[in-house]
Amino acid sequence: MSFTLAIVGRPNVGKSTLFNRLVGKRLALVDDQPGVTRDLREGQARLADLRFTVIDTAGLEEATDESLQGRMRRLTERAVEMADVCLFMIDARDGVLPADQVFADILRRKSAHVIVAANKGEGRAADAGVIEAYSLGLGEPIRLSAEHGEGLNDLYAQLLPLSEKLAAKSAGDAPLTDVAIDEDDADAPRVPTRERPLQVAVVGRPNAGKSTLINRLLGEDRLLTGPEAGITRDAISVQMDWDGLPVRLFDTAGMRKRAKVQEKLEKLSVSDGVRAVKFAEVVIVLLDAAIPFEQQDLRIADLAEREGRAVVVAVNKWDAEEHKQEKLKELKEAFDRLLPQLRGAPLVTVSALTGRGLDRLRAAVEKASEVWNRRISTARLNRWLADMVSAHPPPAPGGRRIKLRYMTQVKTRPPGFVVMCSHPEKLAESYSRYLVNGLRTDFDMPGTPIRLHLRSQSDQNPYKNKTKSTPSRLRKHLGKKPHGE
Repeated sequence: MSFTLAIVGRPNVGKSTLFNRLVGKRLALVDDQPGVTRDLREGQARLADLRFTVIDTAGLEEATDESLQGRMRRLTERAVEMADVCLFMIDARDGVLPADQVFADILRRKSAHVIVAANKGEGRAADAGVIEAYSLGLGEPIRLSAEHGEGLNDLYAQLLPLSEKLAAKSAGDAPLTDVAIDEDDADAPRVPTRERPLQVAVVGRPNAGKSTLINRLLGEDRLLTGPEAGITRDAISVQMDWDGLPVRLFDTAGMRKRAKVQEKLEKLSVSDGVRAVKFAEVVIVLLDAAIPFEQQDLRIADLAEREGRAVVVAVNKWDAEEHKQEKLKELKEAFDRLLPQLRGAPLVTVSALTGRGLDRLRAAVEKASEVWNRRISTARLNRWLADMVSAHPPPAPGGRRIKLRYMTQVKTRPPGFVVMCSHPEKLAESYSRYLVNGLRTDFDMPGTPIRLHLRSQSDQNPYKNKTKSTPSRLRKHLGKKPHGE
């Protein structure tokens, strides 16, 4: 998906109707009664050749207290900050109401790309409302009828250049991964520079202290918190020097301080984390010491491993912990049990409020990056493989011994290895884990994702799986007569 579009506006202006039309299914409830949509709903949208994620939001209301309407508004504002583009819908038959002006001002400050759509625009009764939409100061409005599918061509025309711009920006921000190497590649691991800094994302549940941590690292409070002008979804990253280490910190809506929002906030934080992981080389999974390893934390950490990113686990609010030794022992046991795929990844205790432990966090991030870039010579790998096979030979299914003949590293970021062997399809998964764990221990690669591929040398044989010629057919093919004829 190239970008994310959030549909926002007052209650009952037709947001869910348009959402259903874009995703091609009736996923959102639609009714004449305002306020039917209370939670955020995501779907995979299709508009001509554009593919994108669309978010249906609750109707914007002016409530800012802890009432249901106030919580719905904050949840919608979170979606605005998370989205690349906002489609601001008004009711063309009602015209521009005072509430629309208030919300237009909010969108002007919180979103870099806003498109105005005057919905229910069919018929002459909507002419005045479409003209009034110009007064919002957000550009030329689209005359739309979500119910009848009118005006979608105009929406496409406005989204197309934005999608190309956002796709190019995403490609530029995305890190190099799965970098191929060969025997003659003697390059050392990449050292971060000001031109190409180390890309780090801080992810975690709401209220884990992400904003406090980032502000402590930046030495400023104003960059990533607060509702003032200039904080937009388009400014996704901020560059800094972390005690001599050039770093680009990636921001998501989840990194901003917000009042505690109930109901669907945890689900949305996972979406924020997914977005951050996409741009990161090293992912810091920030836990709350009081409630560590919640389901959302585990999902993000597992996603980072599957995406091949280096992971550092940081436990925040350590200054408030009374029984530190007992708690640390519990954390390490839970980490090994709940995230075995990240065995050996650094677990660092920090206090974003006081700044204690941030030097150890920096060292862990730098080490994780170095391991993620690590290269091992083929000669060392094959000596190691011989020792591993000698200590624990692979099983012989059906009495046929599996021979591990050769091993080499083919990729880095993360490290990827190929083992040439006989009958790779019969080698037990447990033996692959034995080799991966051995690589972690013997080559000091704790916690980083390791890709191990088993291949048969016969895979390169062009005659594999072809019908064998009988001697008589071969002689006939060569034009020779059998001996003695």
